[in-house]
Formats: sequence, structure tokens, C-alpha cells
Amino acid sequence: MFDSQTIVTRHGAVRYSDTGGSGFPVLLIHGSSFSRRVFARQFDSGLAKRWRLIALDLPGHGESDDAPVPNVSYTAPGFADCLEEFAERLDLKRLAVFGWSLGGHAAIEWMSRSTRIRGLMLTGAPPISRGIIGMLRAFHPSFDLLLTTKHTFSARDAARFSSLCFGAQEPAPFQDLVLRTDGQVRTHFAQSLARGDGADQRRTVETATVPIALVNGADDPFVRLGYLAGIHVAAQYGDEPTVVIGAGHAPFWERPEIFNPVLDGFVETVAAESASAWQAHVRRVTARARA
Repeated sequence: MFDSQTIVTRHGAVRYSDTGGSGFPVLLIHGSSFSRRVFARQFDSGLAKRWRLIALDLPGHGESDDAPVPNVSYTAPGFADCLEEFAERLDLKRLAVFGWSLGGHAAIEWMSRSTRIRGLMLTGAPPISRGIIGMLRAFHPSFDLLLTTKHTFSARDAARFSSLCFGAQEPAPFQDLVLRTDGQVRTHFAQSLARGDGADQRRTVETATVPIALVNGADDPFVRLGYLAGIHVAAQYGDEPTVVIGAGHAPFWERPEIFNPVLDGFVETVAAESASAWQAHVRRVTARARA
């Protein structure tokens, strides 16, 4: 990963990595109990030479501070507010976003209230309708899913959760990140989704006017792939949701040789459409100024 920097937000100090450069900006948002370190296989690839990759540790995760008001920050609206402040501080007026798991749900909420996002790719984050029924339709109910709501993790819990997210590896990667995470993230975020806080995520995605890509592992232990097939996205990237064979909840880590070209093509589309829209906006402003 690249050098770390810090931005102080209302939700605490946030650490992030930024490749810089003139490429179209792409913000990578991690899932619950992990950090920006999970995107090492994107930062260490050709993607970092072509695009400006940015990844942050959300409040309560990694090298960022725990939130001063957990029940506010550790919700979909709270994380979205933090992301908007973060983007404002970096002057990111137009960007593509990749959101994984919790990061995807936060990104959908952010998109519902911001014009910055010009394209959104989601993995392990099925856009849900408000409330517990919406969650049950999108996720496989299981004892393992309950780990996403558990406050205190033992070392065994951390190993299990990491192996569920990143595949059966020995030792399971990123256990230290799971144990570092503020346990209130898991409890408050699960309650936030169950309450239906913020925008209706399914409606937000289905009515989006920017490109939306749904990319998931064929063996995701949490997400119902059939549910994703029933989502009707007006601006969907590709003819249907992309399924990565040989991957589970984190195809960007498990199968980067497949995932990275998909992300590259998506950002290329977003950058081209964003440039066209921006040029049209400039022409309109110039015409008004001359009138």
C-alpha cells in the first residue's frame, strides 16, 4: 500500500491511502471489521497506474479512531456522512466507488444524498429494501451471519469470520483487523439496517442514473445471488450481475486476476461518461455566461 495520511472528521480521525496522480479517482470502501489493507491486491496492480486509487479505514476500523458517538457514526447514514466529509476534504467532485459488504451499504446511502458518485460497483452488499424483511430476502440466515452482529470477538471468532469472508486459508487473513475493530460497529450497523435507517437501498440502486455494477463471488456464504438477479437496475453495467467463479465474499482478494479487469473496465466506462457529462455541463454554463 502507499503512504498513509490522516483527515480529521466529525466522526474521528480517518486514515487513508492515496496513489495520487491525474487518473480518475476510485474510492475503495472496506467491509465490517476490516480495513483498507484488504485492497492490497488492487493497489499492487496495474489499476494503481491507470487510476487514482483511494482507500480509507472507516471509523472504528484499522488505523482510524473509534467514533466519539458510536450509535450515530456506526450506521448507514453515519458512515455516509463521514464519506461525504472525507470526499469534500479531498475535493473529490467526481469519482467512482467500489463498496464491499458494509462499505457497499454505506456507499448506497451516500449515493442517495450526494452527486459526487458517478459510478458504483458493489460486492457482497445486496441493495436491500427497508427493514428486517428486506434483509431476510437478501441474505442467507445462518449462525455464521450472526457473527456480523456480535459485539465481542474471541480469537476463534475472528478466525472464523475472516475465513468466511476471505475463503478457507490457514491462517485466516486479517484476524488482527477483526480483533482491533470497535465491536460497537457490528451491533449498531446491524441494528441500523434492521431499522431501515436512511434511504431504501434497493430503490436507490434501481433508480440510479449512473452506472451500477453488481459483482459477487459464486460461493458467497452470506448473499443470496438469486436476490441480485431480481434487481432491475436502469443503468446496470453489463447485461446482468457478474458472478466470479471460485470466489466467495471477497472476489477482489480471492480472484484478483478476474476482478481487477472487471473493475478496470467499469472505471473506464464511468470516467468516459463522467467526462462527457462534465463537458456538457461546461458548455451549458459557458452558453449562459455569453447570453
